[in-house]
Amino acid sequence: MALGNVKTEVPESAMREGEMPSSTELEAETAAAFASKTTTSLTTATLVRRKVSSGGGAAPTSSVHELLECPVCTNSMYPPIHQCPNGHTLCSSCKLRVHNRCPTCRYELGNIRCLALEKVAESLELPCRFQSLGCPDIFPYYSKLKHESQCTFRPYNCPYAGSECSVTGDIAWLVAHLRDEHKVDMHSGCTFNHRYVKSNPQEVENATWMLTVFNCFGQHFCLHFEAFQLGMAPVYMAFLRFMGDDNDAKNFSYSLEVGANGRKLIWQGVPRSIRDSHRKVRDSHDGLIIQRNMALFFSGGDRKELKLRVTGRIWKEQ
Repeated sequence: MALGNVKTEVPESAMREGEMPSSTELEAETAAAFASKTTTSLTTATLVRRKVSSGGGAAPTSSVHELLECPVCTNSMYPPIHQCPNGHTLCSSCKLRVHNRCPTCRYELGNIRCLALEKVAESLELPCRFQSLGCPDIFPYYSKLKHESQCTFRPYNCPYAGSECSVTGDIAWLVAHLRDEHKVDMHSGCTFNHRYVKSNPQEVENATWMLTVFNCFGQHFCLHFEAFQLGMAPVYMAFLRFMGDDNDAKNFSYSLEVGANGRKLIWQGVPRSIRDSHRKVRDSHDGLIIQRNMALFFSGGDRKELKLRVTGRIWKEQ
């Protein structure tokens, strides 16, 4: 992307025939040639900041936005912002991807920084990218990225554990997605009584049972049950995740219970937010863990088939 068609002019005295100027010389010439052009951009950026801060508008002009957009990945650029001798810019990540060749003019990039454009960015205040989802906040350009990685309005990842699902959305949309696309079990109520069955359990090292989604206290919870190896020991694990942020998840508690033949195991804990991935929760062992031998004992019979009944309840902390 060319910065307003600004082109670096290298004086003949700065080099001999067939000799390229140094990156320092190019950067100096580029900054000088670009200075007059960026005066308009800086003025625009200042007006944008004042306009946003005073509530006069939520977004900068498209021209300033385009200046800060990497032409390769189309993401916003952050220092160091690189440019070729002809004024085309790109972000530092894409500089490595294009093997130090300008994707616009194919000129060698070198190590020229576009300091003028970095100054433009410093002057901006922009709305969060999740403004359309409800975030009302405005941030300096260089603080915006950090906020967006933690914004409470950012979309949630699909909590389905049976496959790697890349779908994201708000909670209401994900509940419909789980029901219609993944065909999960949907239940209303704050107590549950589930039976998990598996033939030839000795042959199963890793398995995931169908996710169950509960509507309880006007919120949604996901009940997971699966088999995996904990070190050298085969185990089963049940745990609950809350469809919302971690701060809201802490308002609830849950218990899980499994047993038979006069013996039982009980787990009590706080549901984890679906902001934490299914794998992260599982690997932290934050749930009811049952050794396979114990699970088969609870199943009764000849212990050749898993027939495990898990009961539990969810309650709201006062």
